[in-house]
Amino acid sequence: MNKSYHYWRSPALGIDMPMAVYGHFGTPMLMFPTAAADFEEYERMGLIGAIAHHVEAGRVKLYCVNAINNMSWFNDGIHPAERARRQALYDRYIHEEVVPFIHNNCNGMVGICTVGASMGAYHAVNEQLKHPWVFRYSIGMSGIYEISRYFDGYYDDNCYFNNPPDYVGGMTDHNALEQLRACSINIVVGQGPWEHVDWSERIADALWSKAVPCNFDKWGFDVSHDWPWWKVEMNHYIPKLFG
Repeated sequence: MNKSYHYWRSPALGIDMPMAVYGHFGTPMLMFPTAAADFEEYERMGLIGAIAHHVEAGRVKLYCVNAINNMSWFNDGIHPAERARRQALYDRYIHEEVVPFIHNNCNGMVGICTVGASMGAYHAVNEQLKHPWVFRYSIGMSGIYEISRYFDGYYDDNCYFNNPPDYVGGMTDHNALEQLRACSINIVVGQGPWEHVDWSERIADALWSKAVPCNFDKWGFDVSHDWPWWKVEMNHYIPKLFG
């Protein structure tokens, strides 16, 4: 499998941001790490190996990026307004820097699939919901989509526009809603240990309230919030979405 590293100093964030790219062809999948992990987490945890046959067959090409959760939502040393501002800057990094890189790397403005598990699912789905004309597919596994716990009672526009259940519920832009209705939005959650079905239900309910189709895929009571199941779920969804 082809693998390459890419680094640049992000104008939006003011820090060096790395990326690992796996594969040679296929639908680009932008993959966000869990919690405080980095851009090589999916490889370390064996998920890249588990889906390698899809990558080598040219179904998908993987773009694994860093998150900045330790600098933003998880940073108890800064005011919630600054946490939310940094999340807004991360959105700029993804949309204004990573997306053009992917399009250039793929030789065209192809639709991108966002992927993530746990906190990574938040970023994957948040990015698609904010930019549905770019991110045509999403796979959010065991996601944390309601993040007001990190606001500590504070609330501003950056909080609102980065808490998906809030801003989806308030969406009125016809064009944005039509773009979302044409997307494939896949909210996947198990009912086993450490899973929180209600977290996924809330974002699914918000989408349905706006007549936006959403595949709310609730797996069994044996399906836990853990890597072995995320590997199974990815191997289910890649051929389902991309042949």
